[in-house]
Amino acid sequence: MELRDALDLIWSNRKYTPSDSKTALSHLNEEVAESLKALLRDDNDKAKRELEDALSCLLIAMKIMDIDIEDAIERQIIQMQKRADKVMVFKKDKVEILVNNVLKGGWSIWSSEDIKDAQKMAKEFGCSIIYEDKGNI
Repeated sequence: MELRDALDLIWSNRKYTPSDSKTALSHLNEEVAESLKALLRDDNDKAKRELEDALSCLLIAMKIMDIDIEDAIERQIIQMQKRADKVMVFKKDKVEILVNNVLKGGWSIWSSEDIKDAQKMAKEFGCSIIYEDKGNI
């Protein structure tokens, strides 16, 4: 089934007609929240059903907001392919953060605890790690 055809079928079979985009997004938010609540209660079947309902709500909201579904998917794929290359460089006495090879910041290292904290941060933020002076690390 083509995406635009699916959108048209969902639109023609919808159970409610949102008055505006805020109402449509609010309904989408409710369905996603219900899915999460079911998942937190370990009710995977209900979580899946609610998420499927959320998909319909998403498509309805996209139609209300006049978003072309195929163009939106293409834009998302391009955006996802442009992921930032994040690197944390450990030097002798400091740490630097580079995003796409551009220096974005850094700080001094005073102790081995500082190094452990920086390594933990690198992991949390999905940074690659480069050690320039392994003698002190």
